[in-house]
Amino acid sequence: MDPVDALLEIASLLERERASRYRAKAFRQAAATLRELPAEIIEDPTRLRAAKGIGESTFAVIRQAQVGEVPDYLADLRGQVAPEKTTVLRTKLRGDLHAHTDWSDGTTPIAVMADAARALGHEYLAITDHSPRLRVARGLSAERLREQMPLVRAESTDAFRMLTGIEVDILEDGALDQERELLDEVDIVVASVHSRLRMESREMTRRMLTAVAHPHVNVLGHCTGRLVQGERGTRPQSVFDARAVFDACAENGVAVEINSRPERQDPPDDLIAIAMDAGCLFSIDSDAHAPGQLSLLDHGAERAEKAGVPAERIVTTWGLDRLMAWAE
Repeated sequence: MDPVDALLEIASLLERERASRYRAKAFRQAAATLRELPAEIIEDPTRLRAAKGIGESTFAVIRQAQVGEVPDYLADLRGQVAPEKTTVLRTKLRGDLHAHTDWSDGTTPIAVMADAARALGHEYLAITDHSPRLRVARGLSAERLREQMPLVRAESTDAFRMLTGIEVDILEDGALDQERELLDEVDIVVASVHSRLRMESREMTRRMLTAVAHPHVNVLGHCTGRLVQGERGTRPQSVFDARAVFDACAENGVAVEINSRPERQDPPDDLIAIAMDAGCLFSIDSDAHAPGQLSLLDHGAERAEKAGVPAERIVTTWGLDRLMAWAE
């Protein structure tokens, strides 16, 4: 087995199960190191083990792969990490409108996310790093977003389009946390609440109604903010008038995100039903913070299919031309 392939598969599996980001990064770093090392070092176990970026675990994987074995660590992960689920709806998804890179709180560069999306067969991927107010996630200032946009576009190919974007914070008064001119320049705007999630219902409703009425918002991200599992613990959902918010989404052509992260499962099933009845569009997104998490779309697709969401109302089943006409 090719050692680089083994290291990258391990990283992807660790990312899919949302294991320690540092473990996954260590295997990606070892793969990058191995690509750059001369053959005489790679073939010399003593010098290879001493190479910067190669640790005890990654060295063991490389050595087993070099002698034609599937590394034990990889074999164990293949048995532990649930494989992607194939549903009818998952096969219809053509892209993803919510993903992060190491420009904010993701773990890898833009190019690595682009490569992973292409490998999954995506036709498009929007890079939506955080906005300035979310300092804990290294949110992008206007200057940094302007710097990032051409780098995102540069990863497009004839068969694959990288979309510029932002996950913009919905501030307490419903305003959006980025310059209006920049929101007009990016391809996709995902608007999400990240602060004061326990705000009183009437205030939260007013906050969200103001945001979804903004002409540049395309997607309402993880609308309740809840956490139902995972290393961050649990968090109750925000309380708001879901019917009023989803009516406004339908009126303004804003897609309600079905967030695919298992720790979120957002919106809950009862809110998906309300959004369906309101006539909303939907966007099944991974909210990936690492390449291996782009495959989490299967979770969102499974939930949407069980809820009876028609594929034609899911914007991420649309081709690029139709998607961009809607986004504009």
